[in-house]
Amino acid sequence: MTSLPVVPRAEVRPAWLAQHSEEALEPALPIIDPHHHLADKNWGGYLSPELLADLNCGHRIESTVFIQVGFAYREDGPEHLKPVGETERVVAIARETNARQNSTRICAGIVGFAELSLGARVEEVLAAQAQAGAGLLRGIRCHAATHAQFQYGVMHSPPLHVYLSPRFREGFAKLAQFGLSFDSWAYHTQLEEFIDLAKAFPDTPIVIDHIGAPLGVGPYAGHRDEVFTQWKKQLQAAALLPNVSIKLGGMGMSVFGFPFHEQAQPPTSLQLAQAWKPYILTCIELFGPERCMFESNFPVDKGTCSYQVLWNAFKRITHGMSADEKRHLYHDTAQRFYRL
Repeated sequence: MTSLPVVPRAEVRPAWLAQHSEEALEPALPIIDPHHHLADKNWGGYLSPELLADLNCGHRIESTVFIQVGFAYREDGPEHLKPVGETERVVAIARETNARQNSTRICAGIVGFAELSLGARVEEVLAAQAQAGAGLLRGIRCHAATHAQFQYGVMHSPPLHVYLSPRFREGFAKLAQFGLSFDSWAYHTQLEEFIDLAKAFPDTPIVIDHIGAPLGVGPYAGHRDEVFTQWKKQLQAAALLPNVSIKLGGMGMSVFGFPFHEQAQPPTSLQLAQAWKPYILTCIELFGPERCMFESNFPVDKGTCSYQVLWNAFKRITHGMSADEKRHLYHDTAQRFYRL
């Protein structure tokens, strides 16, 4: 079998990022960052010192939510239980870090991984994750982001059409038993399958990560307008489902096709806002502020811009919105969805 071409990720380059800095806009605006990762080696390493350095950039980040990324898995024991090591490590980092600083409550919620394609057997994994989470586990992410023509160099590629698999859905049904939400990471080409899944489980809260990933690479390079139309049509259908929310961010990933990480200098928040605004405003228009939450997706998006610049870009996009709308977008939707 011929291997698929890999779309390289935008790597974190501190010296490149250091070429541009900005003062934080609207520094008093309370923010919950509902989507970041940790890493021992990937992205140059991203543990509590690196996370806190980003959080302490002038924006008022009150708390964060950790999202699974294949970090710190157990090295031994049953294969299906190895992801529990990620939750164990994150809980330890959160306890140690939050005990010695009070500026931001990091990892106030945790979204772990469980292979839902195990079917009913995944109940053992969910029970172990809940125990390891020590009251912080809020949901599960078991992503579908894959394409028949390319792979993306961030995480493993799951089987095609996994959200339609009966075994996957048998496992998905167990989330409600543990009171867990679901994070979906899928490309715009898979949103129809996502919608079918969300309709089948109307009582499970689900959030679309990274705005549903309208692709800009592979066969979609140079077809941004056409992709936008297809993406928006699918999101219109998803927005009709009351159990579905959406995260606004992730567009710093190279799979979106924006070339900022290829430039000699990092982008300004104004440049990012101009590029991202049509996507962000479409999501807010379709889902309403009460079901939209801004996310950093750090350190993945750090390959494109700094944490400081990222939130400035979002704030430029929402300039002129009401205080209530901003409260939902930056804080309350995430607080409600992840029960913080």
